Amino acid sequence: MEIVVTGGLGYIGSHTVVELQNEGFDVVIIDDLSNSSIDVLEGIESITGMKPAFEKIDLREKSKVQDFFSKHQDLEGVIHFAASKAVGESVEKPLLYYENNVGTLIYVLQELIKKERANFIFSSSRTVYGRLDNKPMSEDLPLQPAESPYGNTKKIGEDILEDTCKAHPNLSTISLRYFNPVGAHPSAHIGELPLGEPQNLVPYITQTAMGIREELKVFGGDWPTKDGTCVRDYIHVVDLAKAHVQALKRLLDAQNDSNYEYFNLGTGEGNTVLEVIESFERVSSKKLRYRIVDRRPGDDAMAYADTKKANNVLGWKAQSTLDEAIKSAWEWEQKIRSN
Repeated sequence: MEIVVTGGLGYIGSHTVVELQNEGFDVVIIDDLSNSSIDVLEGIESITGMKPAFEKIDLREKSKVQDFFSKHQDLEGVIHFAASKAVGESVEKPLLYYENNVGTLIYVLQELIKKERANFIFSSSRTVYGRLDNKPMSEDLPLQPAESPYGNTKKIGEDILEDTCKAHPNLSTISLRYFNPVGAHPSAHIGELPLGEPQNLVPYITQTAMGIREELKVFGGDWPTKDGTCVRDYIHVVDLAKAHVQALKRLLDAQNDSNYEYFNLGTGEGNTVLEVIESFERVSSKKLRYRIVDRRPGDDAMAYADTKKANNVLGWKAQSTLDEAIKSAWEWEQKIRSN
């Protein structure tokens, strides 16, 4: 059963490929290597014993997308990770983000709707909810205007999918709204490796601990939270990857009530930035150099998931603790720097 994973050499994509292969799926990866490394293929093979098929394709090139799908007539599903994802960069380069994140989605869907039956999983984000402090974000909430071009590409992507599913009942789609993926595979063969300065908290912590960054800046110590720092829902990337397998099985078994569904993926709990730092210091036995500075524009106090829908409908629940996730991230950081 052939499954195509776009952006499959990226952080979440590579972990999902591992879980797909562990479940017996044949995987074909599409990646343009703009924000990933071909070495990840070896990492995947080291874990699963199988090297997935790989094609280097820039999905912005429509003719290459058409050629790929004409060669892969028997594919059973597509999991679409390929996208640019840095909020700050999206503000500086909005047209790049709309081309990369919206244009490529359209090209892939244009090929899928030609099939008699097609299954599609979309990598979405909690940013579609906008700001909502002091209570968990549930799927019942109306989507809010985006606060960045990146966030808007995810909201537009979901709108495109909903409209396309209405017009094409042969297409079944699930959008998965991620909260804050962290950690690495417990084997330390694959993990998060940002190019340049990290945009996310955990790789900044591990790089600071390795001496690559001078210090970690904590943006704001006066938020209305238990210790004054922002609260986020940190989910282990392996748990996140397993949710994609569950969603795919739901599509393949035609269990969905409609041909467009969406689910939150998080732990259902929030942790402050200081709690994440304390977790790192606990699992690493290292003291982290950090400093609390002024709030960062665009941040909000709290963002954590209501996960009941994913728990009950998908039959999925995050299993790993924060300490387990942070420990795996630290082991991955140590390994890649030693190499």
